[in-house]
Amino acid sequence: MRSLKHHILILLLGSLVLLAASFLMVLGFYMKDRAVAAAMIKAQTDLATCEEIIDKTYPGSWSVHEGNLYKGPIKISLNNDLVDHLSRLTGDSVTVFLEDTRVATTVLSSKGERAIGTKVSANIAQTVLKDGQTFIGEANVVGQWYQTGYVPLRAENGNIIGIFYVGISHAYEQEIITRSLITMAELGLALTILVGLISWFTIHKVIIDPLHTIALGTRDVATGHLTQKIKVSSAKEIGELEDAFNQMVEQIQSLTGEINRVTSCNPANNLIEGKNTLTDGYLSLPSQNTAGNLGEAGLPKGLHQATLGQIVLFLKANRRPLSAEEVAEGVKLTRVTVRRYLEYLEHCGALKSEQKYGAVGRPVKIFIPL
Repeated sequence: MRSLKHHILILLLGSLVLLAASFLMVLGFYMKDRAVAAAMIKAQTDLATCEEIIDKTYPGSWSVHEGNLYKGPIKISLNNDLVDHLSRLTGDSVTVFLEDTRVATTVLSSKGERAIGTKVSANIAQTVLKDGQTFIGEANVVGQWYQTGYVPLRAENGNIIGIFYVGISHAYEQEIITRSLITMAELGLALTILVGLISWFTIHKVIIDPLHTIALGTRDVATGHLTQKIKVSSAKEIGELEDAFNQMVEQIQSLTGEINRVTSCNPANNLIEGKNTLTDGYLSLPSQNTAGNLGEAGLPKGLHQATLGQIVLFLKANRRPLSAEEVAEGVKLTRVTVRRYLEYLEHCGALKSEQKYGAVGRPVKIFIPL
């Protein structure tokens, strides 16, 4: 059976893991949109970068000669070195179109060859070739979807003779999402471990250690070794449990004290034949032989069984209320010594005392057998 701290820790960590998983799921959807936006921005930037590189590398205007595309005096058709170089720089797929047909490209066909001679999709041709606008967005490129950028290529007279293209595969978006999720997962794991350690320490200090202290106190009660109350510093509920336990301790200590008090009076009860009885209104006292067999155990310090037996026999013989002075004269002991024995018998419930007031002088304390 798992301990309470394990249950609490598992519940807490389970909640954190569930929260982290939900957060990562929401973040994944959010990052998908952000990755698409980032890819579109990259496509725009890469288009501008590649155009600038081409203009500086191959000065001159775009033109068509004998069915081939030129940039200045340099033939661009089948110039795979150019598109490969631009692809390495940007990480994109790169294509140069003559009209709507690929004449230099890094895009591969289903056979794994360069897709030379394939055509751009109709909607792109309409937007770029016919309308003369730049297209930024998702497009189907030889059967695969890319975040793309298409810009028209214009001859010196302004006529549109081709298209320049860069494309960012979904792998790039996925990489952005994956990197972000891994970073967040690592951060979440670190925070979960930190929260787990803090929770472990807090659970021990606030719950487990106080409960352990209370449990040890309970075992002391069960084994009869309880000596003092417990003191714990914890939450309100644990504090209430501590108060309830200490109240129980007080009651047990009070009950134990009462039992000890009654037990300590057993010698006196033995003197009166094991119990207090009424015999014509007087103390029922043992015979001389019974009194002579008394031992010392159980009497308060300074009292003796023989002396106690002598006083009890005197009380039995007289059977009337007596003062300490009268008993002292009867048993030939000092009044102070006799008073101690009489008060002990009163404490044990064998006698009761009353104040007797005379005409003059101080009142006299008399002892009456029960």
